[in-house]
Amino acid sequence: MQGCTHAPQSGGRVYRPRNPRATALYKCAARHAPELKAGGRFGRHVEENVIARFLACGDPRHGFARIYCDRCQHACILALSCKARYFCPSCHQKRVLAYGEWVEASVLAPVPHRQYVFTIPRLLRPMFARRRALLGKLCNIVERLFARFYASARPGARAGMILFVQTFGDLVNFNPHIHMLAADGAFDADGGFTVLPPIPRKVLEPLFRAEVLAFLRREGLVSEALAEKMLAWRHTGFSAHNAVRVGSHDASARRRLAQYMLRAPFSLEKMTYDQDSGTVLYRSRMHKTLKRNFQIMHGAGSARAALLSHPGSLRAPGALRRLVFES
Repeated sequence: MQGCTHAPQSGGRVYRPRNPRATALYKCAARHAPELKAGGRFGRHVEENVIARFLACGDPRHGFARIYCDRCQHACILALSCKARYFCPSCHQKRVLAYGEWVEASVLAPVPHRQYVFTIPRLLRPMFARRRALLGKLCNIVERLFARFYASARPGARAGMILFVQTFGDLVNFNPHIHMLAADGAFDADGGFTVLPPIPRKVLEPLFRAEVLAFLRREGLVSEALAEKMLAWRHTGFSAHNAVRVGSHDASARRRLAQYMLRAPFSLEKMTYDQDSGTVLYRSRMHKTLKRNFQIMHGAGSARAALLSHPGSLRAPGALRRLVFES
């Protein structure tokens, strides 16, 4: 333990961590987890396991490490963390920060980057809720679009990109979309980099829409008639946002964009819990479609749907992440 400035201690002191049991998330999980288990409403064993670990996070009774300084004889007890991804805000935030540092140091080149966000219409979202394996296919579609664009713009060059699937909206509603952090240009075979203009939204959105609908037709999830109608609609719900760009020397901005892609589905600051009624109130910014800035969730069923319905919270790292880069 280097650099410790504590005065010598005759005995160990208990580490004073955050107080997770005071949060709305902990109160909700502690109350409704037994109901979910008794009713057989955990979809998978991993769901029950993640909540159990979260409830034990930061509690010395479930394991701790004793930290001791040979230099000043200061000692304290550090409660072990659950290391649950997404579901535990504290543990996941550590992962978010570490991921941003790793991406900037080991993956991203010091070149301009741009963030792209691809969304699909509400009409199609239930298909991806029922068949989660389809979410990864959205990444494949976006990757192919960009590979074709850069190959046509500069033959032989390759794109560099990181793609994430996020399944949550501002009100923790199910809203599958793709976040992509891409080098704003192409890499040559010799490692050189050429800055290229972004794909215009008016070009990118129709291409994305056509590729997704063609894929869903092949999967038998939409009829040819419905696909043709959606291709003809003026406002289809498909979108491709590409306005966020960072310069080649702005390492902190690239790091923040990488961290944003890995963020948790919900924020403790936006959540309150009423123990008497078992109701979660979640407040965020105004939702354009729902026309409100809050979400009310009642009982164990709604709590499970809101907090465990997003696949990123219960998967191994990288399960819904794709790295495609050349340097």
